[in-house]
Amino acid sequence: MRQIEPQKLNLKISLLFLLIHCFNDSHCTSLQNSLTFDQKVDNLLPMISPTGNPQPLYPLIAPSPLSPFIITHSTAPKLSGLCTLDFNTTDSMITITAIDCFTVFAPYLANVVCCPQFEATLTILIGQSSQKTKRLSLNSTHASHCLSDFDQILTGQGADNSLQHICSIGPSNLTEASCQVKFVDQFEKTVNTSKILANCGKIDVVNECCQETCLNAISEAAEDLASVSSDVSTRVIEDCKSIVLRWLASKLEPLQAKEVLRGLASCNLNKACPLVLPNVRPVAQGCGDEISNRTTCCRAMGSYVSHLQKQSFLTNLQAMNCAASLGKKLQKENISNDVYDLCHITLQDFSLQANGMQESGCLLPSLPSDATFDRSRVSFLCDLNDHIPATWPSVSHPAPSSCNKTVKIPALPAATSGQKGRYNNDFMFLLVYTITFILGTIP
Repeated sequence: MRQIEPQKLNLKISLLFLLIHCFNDSHCTSLQNSLTFDQKVDNLLPMISPTGNPQPLYPLIAPSPLSPFIITHSTAPKLSGLCTLDFNTTDSMITITAIDCFTVFAPYLANVVCCPQFEATLTILIGQSSQKTKRLSLNSTHASHCLSDFDQILTGQGADNSLQHICSIGPSNLTEASCQVKFVDQFEKTVNTSKILANCGKIDVVNECCQETCLNAISEAAEDLASVSSDVSTRVIEDCKSIVLRWLASKLEPLQAKEVLRGLASCNLNKACPLVLPNVRPVAQGCGDEISNRTTCCRAMGSYVSHLQKQSFLTNLQAMNCAASLGKKLQKENISNDVYDLCHITLQDFSLQANGMQESGCLLPSLPSDATFDRSRVSFLCDLNDHIPATWPSVSHPAPSSCNKTVKIPALPAATSGQKGRYNNDFMFLLVYTITFILGTIP
């Protein structure tokens, strides 16, 4: 993939996101024609969107010009008055969630940033409210009202208005589901609460996913809760884990609880590839016969990867898993040659591209991160440090894992591999969603 100068990349990033939210339709039209993603698709490959529906792949219709200002000048939400939760206990969490799930960014940050924060805030909200209600769940009626109110509050602060759909969260996620324990006093009589607090009161965000100190304590407590019922199935244990997390959130300060919950969520996020991998037959056709024509093969590979680049932002480790998954699919189609090396495919090529020219993919940090709001813009960090080559799966390069020290993982940011280090600030960019009238000054 062609290199691009950092200064030009920064400008193109800014222009692209200005384009998403421009103020004058005439400016939008001309800029869209020159800078937006190419939405053409090959007949052999399906159009992919974050939700899996055949919708446009990038938001070209600008939302309300006032949306960014809502974060600091909130509109008054129309609440039901029937929710038993105290939203005031999680003011800071709600603000962070609104920024993480900000309008057009939400579907593309859903997997890594928005939805983990959305779910964590709900967990903290129920947990904090349990200090008064003495309940670790809501009944179905209250759950519907509370989730609706929560959406209203977030939307009033600039968040996307379809978060329940984007994050696949409904009222049932606020109930006890199949777990039989929902009252605080019953919970504290059933599990070893001291062990939970000792192992989860503060976690080592870098090493928790490998050591699973807190994760094991939560699983053990969930099994204890599940044993109360006659059905100790995997589903019941999973539902009881939600109860454990709410109780834990009730014992910690909201920001501390957020760090724990987001850290635990990242362990699951970085274990797999979140992308939908279309049929690889077009690549197999182009790269068959021991790759008799490199140009044809790489053209087919580039066309395939371009579909992946329209789905979502990924973390470094997610991109590694995606490279491994795609490589295995290609190997099943009898492609034995390393087409990643042949066609210069990097980890960045699997993530949403930072500009319409598809020259630099944005890889988010694999440790929990949030978007930020600074007066006139919503920003998030994008690691453009290296064009790390995608690793072709083999016996010597099995499925990637930051915990397997015998596997040589490419030079990811040091924090990913459990070591302390610094990012190179010269090549760490902010993807900026700016609200100014700069478009009026563009010649």
